[in-house]
Amino acid sequence: MKKSLLDVVFMSEKRKGVLLLLQDEAREMETLLGSLNTTRQALLPQIRVLEDHYLVSHDRDTYELTTIGKLIADEMAPLVGTLEVLDIDIDYWGTHDFDFIPPGLLKRIKELRHCAIINPHLTELYSLHKTYHKDKTTEHVHSVGNIFYPDYQSRFTEMIDNKITIDYIISEDLLDKIRTDHPYFRSVIKSGYFNLYVYHQKMNFLFFTFDDYHIVINPLKNNGDIDTKYMLCSTEDALRWGKDLFDHYLENSTQITDI
Repeated sequence: MKKSLLDVVFMSEKRKGVLLLLQDEAREMETLLGSLNTTRQALLPQIRVLEDHYLVSHDRDTYELTTIGKLIADEMAPLVGTLEVLDIDIDYWGTHDFDFIPPGLLKRIKELRHCAIINPHLTELYSLHKTYHKDKTTEHVHSVGNIFYPDYQSRFTEMIDNKITIDYIISEDLLDKIRTDHPYFRSVIKSGYFNLYVYHQKMNFLFFTFDDYHIVINPLKNNGDIDTKYMLCSTEDALRWGKDLFDHYLENSTQITDI
């Protein structure tokens, strides 16, 4: 009796791995063995299951997906990618509010693979930039948020002195506070390197920022509480995703040219 295709695909890591590896092109057995870090003796029985269910075919020592095999692989790849992101720390994803991410980008959450959940030391809570900038020098910094860290003046001044362009989108509440308590922003706006915008809808997250190398996302907890843990990503896919998220907020924002 044949297995159900659901069992064929997901009840074996080796079978799942073969389908994903063959998604884009045919591959020789040695390539499959190296990618899956296994032996021919262990992999061949699993490939035979895939062949018995008409998902994979082979010519000599080269394997490729059949038409229905490619159909399945193309559907499973996004799901597997999404699961990999959530598996980084399912407790973090499950206890935080990610409704601030628009549906189209939420469907592309797989692009945040290889991110890390960072729990900063108490002494580093207000020095976030030191955690992810390290020795790299960026040309642009893009941020959206409800807060400024206590050392924001020295940080912004340092970036402007280094001719780093800053695009910062803030909430209407934070803009009101800036106008009342932070005249510093008049000078940085006039510098030509600091572009300030106000977002006209509710911001239900703490902040989101990215530069030429990294993305940092700090959502609120589901109950609205602030959490010092944040998500740190640095892949090219994540950077593209981050730019699209920033552009989403920029489209609904107005530039502030004077405080």
